[in-house]
Parts: sequence; C-alpha cells; structure tokens
Amino acid sequence: MPRRARIRHAGVPQHVIQRGNNRAASFFTDEDYQSYLDSLLEGAMRYGCSIHAYVLMTNHVHMLVTPEADESL
Repeated sequence: MPRRARIRHAGVPQHVIQRGNNRAASFFTDEDYQSYLDSLLEGAMRYGCSIHAYVLMTNHVHMLVTPEADESL
C-alpha cells in the first residue's frame, strides 16, 4: 500500500526522509556527501525552503525543512 500524500502548508516544518533505492547506499566518498549538500543548497534556494537540520547517512538522509509556499517542498 502506498504511503499517504504529504500534507503541505507554507511555514510548517516537515521531517523529510530520502532513502537509496531498495535502501542501498547512496554515498560512498566524501565527495558524494559534498555534492549532495551543494545540490540541496541550490534546490532550497531555487524552490524557497529553509533547511534547519540534516543528517546524511550512507543509505539515507533526514532533513527538517520549512517550505515558504505550499508547493515549495
């Protein structure tokens, strides 16, 4: 059964989890982590999201994100 759609409201912090395909590793080197962070910053600025906290693990990422608009996240 698919997960329910996320309720999105501007200004409300969201806990976002991103996992590797079949929970496989996503990061292998320090450069992989840095590339992800660079892309995350670019996307947050482009789509209007504030990233308050993040944890990068080998096979998944946790983030606390507040969107500026309902469709930002």
